[in-house]
Amino acid sequence: MPEDLATQWDSVRRALRSEASELTYHVWLAPLDLAGRRGGTLFVRASARARPWVSERYGPFVAKVASRVLGQPVRVEVVDERWSAPEEPEQAGFAARLQPAGEEILNPKYTFEQFVIGVGNRLAHAAALAVSEMPSQAYNPLFLHGSPGLGKTHLLHAIGNYLQLHEAGLTVRYSTVESFTSGFVSALRGENMAAFKRAFRSTDVLLIDDVQYLAGKERTKEEFFHTFNALFESGRQLVITSDRAPGEMADVETRLLERFGSGLVAALEPPDHTVRLAILRKRARLDAIGGVDDDTLQEIARHLSASVRTLEGALIRVVALASLRGEPATPELAREVLERLYPRATTGPRSLHDVYAATAEHFGVRVAELAAHDRRPGPTRARQVAMYLARELTEESLPSIGRSLGGRNHSTVLNAHRRITALLGAGGTEAARVETLRERLVGEP
Repeated sequence: MPEDLATQWDSVRRALRSEASELTYHVWLAPLDLAGRRGGTLFVRASARARPWVSERYGPFVAKVASRVLGQPVRVEVVDERWSAPEEPEQAGFAARLQPAGEEILNPKYTFEQFVIGVGNRLAHAAALAVSEMPSQAYNPLFLHGSPGLGKTHLLHAIGNYLQLHEAGLTVRYSTVESFTSGFVSALRGENMAAFKRAFRSTDVLLIDDVQYLAGKERTKEEFFHTFNALFESGRQLVITSDRAPGEMADVETRLLERFGSGLVAALEPPDHTVRLAILRKRARLDAIGGVDDDTLQEIARHLSASVRTLEGALIRVVALASLRGEPATPELAREVLERLYPRATTGPRSLHDVYAATAEHFGVRVAELAAHDRRPGPTRARQVAMYLARELTEESLPSIGRSLGGRNHSTVLNAHRRITALLGAGGTEAARVETLRERLVGEP
């Protein structure tokens, strides 16, 4: 498939996700692949079992959304896995009306009204709302951080949607760091850096998602630094999200981290059971999901604790299986689905491999970095947590744990255990991250 056609389909998929309910999108639309095109017809591939249903129920909807996104009328034909692309696809007359380089579309479903407030995200929500009501006057910059799936992106989109609705005179731009990087690289290759800089530095409110991915992108970091300065010094609002606090970000220059922390830094922490249940109830109501009683929602809330995204995904899977089987969604069905997709860890001893793999994933580092003699803050903290959990959850001795992590001695492991124990006693965001990881490894009591 030509690269430009794949890019166009990505834009269509984003629009489908923003306009369809979560259940419809994830069960029926997300699995669709663009197989090819001939003239004004898009050929969309679905499984043999789903093809008749998707074609009849959702074909016109996909065609309507695709026509709007691509800027010209198109038909949609749903085909099966055996369909092959035309030998000479026509390229002319199929120009996409895509977003400017580096910019992404706001999701209209991510609003403040749809955000469920709890103890772990109250400050972040209040700060985001204050920025929306008083951009550049409340908190600038606003830096939101927390583990994936806790609502950072939701709040970022909510700010953008609020401003577009209530502040018509302001220019709002939302972008992920990956999109910023792609736009920057494209601008360099196309020798249109002036347009790229003008697009980002003339905006009144800049919303940047997943800033941790600046690590390792030297030229992008330099451009982002100057973009940040240009906006901040001219009194424009910046809101930034990351999966970790500024002090925990590796491979990002100190001068940039200092700017990230110069405003308000607010954490989002995992929701407790009450908030998880409220999230599921609101999701079921907003997506008009019928036939799911409160006992079933309670079962999902009890089983999962890690993130909002995981909770919503679990609800979708339970409802989808119930629909395919033609039976109601019950607590028993929920347990069947959840035990298969998200099995609880046992409360018995874990292996060092289990602990190190889970810790590396949780902190966004490689397992090899846990054993490396690397003193950067990110890997160092992850290594200390790995040592703590290895001592707590495995039957390995201190010398054995030390040897497995780069040949360190037992006193290093003991010191790391003491540090993390003190951290947990003090509470706060970092402590919550460690507790979430421990829950994942041993299961809730």
